[in-house]
Amino acid sequence: MEERQDLGGIGDFLRSRRARVRPEEVGLPGHGRRRVPGLRREEVAQLAGVSVDYYIRLEQGRGPSVSDAVLDAVGRVLRLDETEQAYLRSVARPDETRRRTAGRPAGQRVRPGLRLLLDTIEKAPAFVLGRRMDVLAWNALGDALLGFSRMTPKARNMPRQVFLEPAARELYPDWAAVAAETVAYLRLDAGTHSRDPQLARLIGELSLASEDFRRLWADHQVKEKTHGAKRMLHPVVGELALPYETLTVSGEPDQALVVYTPEPGSPTEERLRLLASWAATGVS
Repeated sequence: MEERQDLGGIGDFLRSRRARVRPEEVGLPGHGRRRVPGLRREEVAQLAGVSVDYYIRLEQGRGPSVSDAVLDAVGRVLRLDETEQAYLRSVARPDETRRRTAGRPAGQRVRPGLRLLLDTIEKAPAFVLGRRMDVLAWNALGDALLGFSRMTPKARNMPRQVFLEPAARELYPDWAAVAAETVAYLRLDAGTHSRDPQLARLIGELSLASEDFRRLWADHQVKEKTHGAKRMLHPVVGELALPYETLTVSGEPDQALVVYTPEPGSPTEERLRLLASWAATGVS
């Protein structure tokens, strides 16, 4: 019998979300002695309109037939955002999630057309992220910025780079924010692919090697990677302010195209031009 790897962790997720909601925020008295922070299980059940036993079974992962209406009600009580609500649905109904993703190929191949598209993006660093935040392909400027071609295939993984490479703390002046964002995005993958042995090994490796990763993983934050900004301190061209956009690849739901989009006329745009020239000379 196959052992279930509960990478999604519905119980820990719901408990962490109960803990962050103060009783007075949902119209309950906040005074008196409380053994747990935030809401009690019976309070969530009452506010969501379900029995306490039903909610306890849900929190224990014994509610595979739970309805959208119940999950929506629990989400409203716990003040989940859209991404957290989608994550809750994935981890509450793991069998349904596995059926939905069963037809996806096990390997991670970037189709030729997408590689050609990467090569046409000349003024902005760009790369393709796959499952587990593996970096699958990149353009020349993306390579000059982050050095993917000099890494081993195993090292071409954003969580490994952020948590296991000491240089990451110098590359990212806002390392703590980058680390939190990385873990929150990785947890989304765990919600969709809770039985992925490679993902389980990656989480185990990072947990053993990094106290920061263990702490952030235990926090159960989930976040979609759609857009944002990063500051980088590149060893060749110095400080870069890099907004980014993340686009889901049509026909490849486990792949995303990430493009850094410097402000036109900004010092960052000029420094990226210098970086491209530096990389073109073949200087190492």
